[in-house]
Amino acid sequence: MFLQIVILLLGLLMVIGGANYLVDGASSVARKTGISEFVIGLVIVGFGTSLPELVVSITGAISRNSDIAVGNVIGSNIFNTSLILAFSAMIAPVAITRQNKFRDIPLTILLTFLVVFLGKYGGLSRLDGIVLVVLFAGYIFYSFRTDSIEGVEQEQSGKVLSSFLSWVMIAGGLAALIIGGRFFVHSAENLARMLGVSDKFIAITVLAMGTSLPEFITSIVALAKKRSQLALGNILGSNVFNLLLILGCSAIISPTSFARIDIYDYSALLLSIILVWTSVYTGKKNVLDRFDASLMLILFAAYMTKLFITL
Repeated sequence: MFLQIVILLLGLLMVIGGANYLVDGASSVARKTGISEFVIGLVIVGFGTSLPELVVSITGAISRNSDIAVGNVIGSNIFNTSLILAFSAMIAPVAITRQNKFRDIPLTILLTFLVVFLGKYGGLSRLDGIVLVVLFAGYIFYSFRTDSIEGVEQEQSGKVLSSFLSWVMIAGGLAALIIGGRFFVHSAENLARMLGVSDKFIAITVLAMGTSLPEFITSIVALAKKRSQLALGNILGSNVFNLLLILGCSAIISPTSFARIDIYDYSALLLSIILVWTSVYTGKKNVLDRFDASLMLILFAAYMTKLFITL
């Protein structure tokens, strides 16, 4: 057990250190290229932190286990929005720009509804998978084409590193995030089994939360460095990658069924992102604050309670 605790702590340290280098490298790239930190977070950071979900879902699709592929994406998106983004907003307000309000968040909602509609009425065929991957490419292209730098974060001073060093920090940070995350999840799983915890409990808690660990730590580090747009881009980017690229690739490999996804799963998925959108239309601010975060955390707690009751 001592060895597993050491590995657990080592994995956590690697994830924290990796997130620190990733955020610094990504922020430097944003300042050097003139691309907004939100888009950098959306594309580079969002893709990198979604790699664990990609591996899990592709593995599930190859083994023709659509429950793993679909459940992993649905669960990760719920975790990303109603737990990670909410927890981040409890620590510090997350700034919402005009582009976030009228482009990024509504697009994420529309894409979520699209996947839910396709999944609920027949699952995802290979053709649906191709359409999702094409939409993903179009979404990334559109994000770059309509990108603009706004908000205080882009005006903050910060050290601009060389392009080579910035990309080394991004690559090294992502590697540490992924490897450290695997160490953390595997050791936590082994410790849970040593304590006699059931496999179902492990799947719902350790594995589901473990694949979202990179997003969680990266968002917290970004907020600590006053880079809330990078944190928001990371969460929304991860959600879009999960919905379009990961589910799309999974469906292309093997048609995907949503038969095990129930009304509670769909409701939690849709409400989590809708709460983000409605929170900035209250007329009081352009941030996600502790009140908004509390509503999302209540949703997450209710959903998790339902999962445990039906174990």
